Amino acid sequence: MMEIERKFLVTSDKYKTEAFKTSEIKQGYLNSHPERTTRIRVQGKIAFITIKGKSSASGLSRFEWEKEIPADEALELLKLCEPGVIKKVRYFVKSKEFTFEIDEFSGDNKGLIVAEIELKSENDTFDKPEWLGEEVTGDLRYYNSQLSKNPFKNWGK
Repeated sequence: MMEIERKFLVTSDKYKTEAFKTSEIKQGYLNSHPERTTRIRVQGKIAFITIKGKSSASGLSRFEWEKEIPADEALELLKLCEPGVIKKVRYFVKSKEFTFEIDEFSGDNKGLIVAEIELKSENDTFDKPEWLGEEVTGDLRYYNSQLSKNPFKNWGK
């Protein structure tokens, strides 16, 4: 399946009042190579293993395969992951037929807030809320797999 998404920085916390749902997420990477990543994610009481391919030249799309797995097995697999487990709270905000997923990171990535919107095609248009800032689609630093290796707390150094 092809994943098409755009990624933005967030300029204020107004998204919190617009969110219809939140979820705590803990995720790690069994493999974080830029051309193929294998992620383990625990989100509440459910868990997933996800494999993602290399991003397109535009950074907007890439292959993604995901399967739900038992949460207890995912917690065991997290122990095998590369160093740098990601922790965040995800806020879900509706925008007409799309949903923004806003990730507020904690731990070594505290202070970073990123919004993603998954699209049906690279040419889809959508309303941009006032809290949506600079687009960072395709910027590898903002990929969770890279944040696990080079966390936000180190960026100013």
